[in-house]
Amino acid sequence: MLSVEGLEAGYGGARVLSGVSVEVGDGRLTCVMGRNGVGKTTLLNTIMGVVPATGGSVTFEGGPVTGLRPDERVRLGMGYVPQGHDAFPQLSVMGNLMVTLEASPHKDATAVDDALEVFPRLKPLLKRPAGFLSGGRQRQLAMARALVTRPRLLILDEPTEGIQPSIIIEIEDAIERLHASGLAMLLVEQYLDLALRLADDFVILDAGRVVRSGTAEELRGEDVHRLLAV
Repeated sequence: MLSVEGLEAGYGGARVLSGVSVEVGDGRLTCVMGRNGVGKTTLLNTIMGVVPATGGSVTFEGGPVTGLRPDERVRLGMGYVPQGHDAFPQLSVMGNLMVTLEASPHKDATAVDDALEVFPRLKPLLKRPAGFLSGGRQRQLAMARALVTRPRLLILDEPTEGIQPSIIIEIEDAIERLHASGLAMLLVEQYLDLALRLADDFVILDAGRVVRSGTAEELRGEDVHRLLAV
């Protein structure tokens, strides 16, 4: 599904990623973990083309995408929910979904209904301006917008960061449901317990390099805890 080989990227003259390799198999959920500032968000932004790669390659469904723009990657089936709320605050919840639908390569009207089935708590809020939603509901809206594009790979950057526990549970349930449906996912997550519940595979970054990778069962080792300790 997704193959990242020897990826390098940075900002200005500062290198952030050094030879990072990550795989996401068909229908698999791969979790990227690591302390703050180790390059997790830069990795996702480079995979999506928001940050240009200076080395290495990104392949999606067997085809090279390293040189493509972010919108071209979305058209191929890569959905991305970056950190933050990523909504048009003046538009209603439904307006946000419809704008995304209009820009979607598929323009499948049933995609809006399907996204709302994943996040049913948004249904009573469809007429509310997105800027008046709580942070957790805005995060759900951002995920729903990504789903409207009918992605074959969903990339999520810390979807549970800084939101209330009840909505964390709802987001976890949504991720489990999407995973069970066969959607491949690449997830950046700091909470080890959540990663243990959700992930099939994991990658741990430190100083822009992969220092451990494997299956979720291998996340339980003491050395993994040391790598993730603040």
